Amino acid sequence: MEGHAGQKASLTWAVHIAVAVLVVLWTVPTFGLLVSSLRDKDQLAATGWWTALSASEQTLSARTEGPEAQQKEGDLWIVRGNVFDSGAGQIASWGTSSRAPAAYQPGDTADLGKGESLTVEETGDYVLASAAEMTGSRGQRLFVQSVVPPRFTLDNYRTVIGAEGIGRSFLNTFTVTIPATVIPILVAAFAAYALAWMRFPGRALLIACVVGLLVVPLQLSLIPLLRFHNAIGLGKGYFGIWLAHTGFGLPLAIYLLRNYMAGLPKDIIEGARVDGATDFQIFRKIVLPLSFPALASFAIFQFLWTWNDLLVAKVFLGTGDSQLVMTGRIVELLGSRGGNWEILTAAAFLSIAVPLVVFFAMQKYLVRGLLAGSVK
Repeated sequence: MEGHAGQKASLTWAVHIAVAVLVVLWTVPTFGLLVSSLRDKDQLAATGWWTALSASEQTLSARTEGPEAQQKEGDLWIVRGNVFDSGAGQIASWGTSSRAPAAYQPGDTADLGKGESLTVEETGDYVLASAAEMTGSRGQRLFVQSVVPPRFTLDNYRTVIGAEGIGRSFLNTFTVTIPATVIPILVAAFAAYALAWMRFPGRALLIACVVGLLVVPLQLSLIPLLRFHNAIGLGKGYFGIWLAHTGFGLPLAIYLLRNYMAGLPKDIIEGARVDGATDFQIFRKIVLPLSFPALASFAIFQFLWTWNDLLVAKVFLGTGDSQLVMTGRIVELLGSRGGNWEILTAAAFLSIAVPLVVFFAMQKYLVRGLLAGSVK
């Protein structure tokens, strides 16, 4: 019979397929975001990230060099140059009007009138010739349909870190996240030990209150808590948001750590007490080292929650450059630079890069910490 001990269940293959699909659904968008953030802005605006390794067809608008670049060659005044800024590209067709951008083939010569002619080669090199000396302040307008090789650049990241202020917001987010992760862990560890191994009146009621707080939406307490901060003089600042994140994270932290500590071997704790160890010594030398998987598990959750938070930061922090976090800065970019995909993709990937590193560095403790205390 299938499904007995020592035999594989008949639907194991379905589980594997489901897991593979979930991995693909999470991985592909992240990889696409990374590729998009490294692409040239013109190619990113014209084609999808999945075409990043292939040449792309684009219709570009360009101008020849102005009359100041002309040189006398025989009886003609000549302006030479290349329509591609990078000097790399291949022209499929070209024209001098937006209504007919493919009027000429590479190598053809267009008669511009008044004794002027324009020749554009397949490589993008052009020759503007005139029988008389050219005047004016601008060159000849032309349109080219080109095949451009894939281009990758780090300029998008240089722009968002410098000019767009993401670098400062990156540091602001660390300033919020690290204390807002460490403080609740320290408080919850002491509380969890007391609820797991110390006997005192009302312990069961406290545990019930902690469980009840897990289902209370934090949105209900944002405005009352902000008013309380203003009343006691905290106002909007880093200290206030540290306390807010600590309060919102404590119920889960205490519940998770208490379950883990309650599942530790009872003989170890009792043996230490027989030897004369105090509760603080037992907590510091025995319980705390053995509870590292649970501590790491909560640290992952709290770090990810605080790093990706926007609502609490909007309420308890200001909007100046010295306090604006990554999520707030990206929202501003969506409003002011919504058409610049290269800016948005680079900023978004910077925002998720740190959580990805934290998760993969500590993910081996995640399941152990979550499942601890759930079974005996």
